[in-house]
Amino acid sequence: MLMHPSVLLDLANDHNRGLIAEAERGRLLASAARRVRKGWARKGGAVRGQPTGTLSSCEASAAVPAR
Repeated sequence: MLMHPSVLLDLANDHNRGLIAEAERGRLLASAARRVRKGWARKGGAVRGQPTGTLSSCEASAAVPAR
């Protein structure tokens, strides 16, 4: 069975993109695991209940009707 060259090129490109995406996921997971092992998540991570940015929190107190 003969295939058109552009179809073969598309298949090869899709395969390469899949391999690159899989490698990137592996690097991200390894990086996250390394940070957890080093204690980064405990020291530098955000603390639940404390806002980390300039936006107000989404707690019930932020939804009080205006008087």
